[in-house]
Amino acid sequence: MNSKRVVITGLGALSALGNDVKTNWRNAKESVSGAGAITYFNAEKFKTRFASEIKNFDPTLKLDRNEIKRADLYTQYGLYAASEAMEDSGLDVSQLASPFDAGVIWGTSQGGMNTFEKEMKEFVENDLSPRFNPFFIPKYLVNMASGVISMKYGFMGINYTPVTACASSNSAIMDAFNYIKWGKAKVIITGGSDAPITEASMGGFNALKALSTRNENPTLASRPFDADRDGFVMGEGAAALILEEYEHAKKRGAKIYGEVVGAAMTADAYHLTATHPEGEGAYTCMKFALEEAGLSIQDVDYLNAHATSTPTGDLSEIKAVSRLLNGTYDKLHISSTKSMTGHLLGAAGAIEAIFCVKAINEGVVPATINTENLDPAIPTGIQIVTKNVVEKKIKVALSNTFGFGGHNATVIFKEFV
Repeated sequence: MNSKRVVITGLGALSALGNDVKTNWRNAKESVSGAGAITYFNAEKFKTRFASEIKNFDPTLKLDRNEIKRADLYTQYGLYAASEAMEDSGLDVSQLASPFDAGVIWGTSQGGMNTFEKEMKEFVENDLSPRFNPFFIPKYLVNMASGVISMKYGFMGINYTPVTACASSNSAIMDAFNYIKWGKAKVIITGGSDAPITEASMGGFNALKALSTRNENPTLASRPFDADRDGFVMGEGAAALILEEYEHAKKRGAKIYGEVVGAAMTADAYHLTATHPEGEGAYTCMKFALEEAGLSIQDVDYLNAHATSTPTGDLSEIKAVSRLLNGTYDKLHISSTKSMTGHLLGAAGAIEAIFCVKAINEGVVPATINTENLDPAIPTGIQIVTKNVVEKKIKVALSNTFGFGGHNATVIFKEFV
């Protein structure tokens, strides 16, 4: 089978750093934290009372009334980001040779958690006649964002939702890359969305002791690789990429942001929530992705690390990276943009893909903010970018995401030439 080239022709983003790609990227370059006190519910009883909430979200800017009424917040986020990406791509759906040439592969971790919580609360509290909203099931299903996005644009090709916890949107990007590469699609909207700042989600992650409890200083709480890190900061949002077969994009005169050249998934087969302590699965995942791309780790200029600011997870990833580098640390720069966005769970890989693409386009490595004292277990010489951005030529960027259940997913982006 002849492999097709897969290029990126549209971007959309929504996070605590901003409600579009331009604002997200500007704030990432300016080292802004999106964290703050939770406003969605009364968090007084919770161990963690802050998160990285989206500010001033107005779905009516891109969604109609019926779309909003029938969609959980995670689907609204997905539609919003996909809309920006489609507008950015300049793709005229009516000009597709066939609607079956275009598809949607969309990741999420929790799906319609907001809807599920709301409906179950109302069921328990209504003593007279327990009732459910007729949209209850469609709104909370994890595959509904991919379905609704396809309905909006009339894309009748490949359509599904990979769920690999926090690796979900990287899994989606990988699958979209593969389907186009294999000639089974011309265009795929891919990425992911999650809206996990809810009572059940915050309470559940608190019970796992996964969240930072630095309530007095939320903007300083996410500190990947720092010796004093105490857990991740919950984030929310969505990001979308339009992946397109190169000849198709070329024929319509599309602008091209970059190219997807390799991707891989592996499993730790180790623990429900913890990463493999030596990063065995992460190492092999990166190795497989690099092999597919025909690259070595020495060819990678920037690595957007999964690094969530948890005591064990950050180190296992660095061990995997260090093993690949084998002592040659001078070229690769590493950062974790979760220090600014918080952890978007199933949407993390998608927003970080946007940052990788923008880093390639502008030659800027975002900083890992709040990291004052590197964990002494990190090998001397590894270049983790802290405090200030690094300006450099970036031809290749690698993005890692790892999820509960031992899921690892790596995607490699390359400058388009």
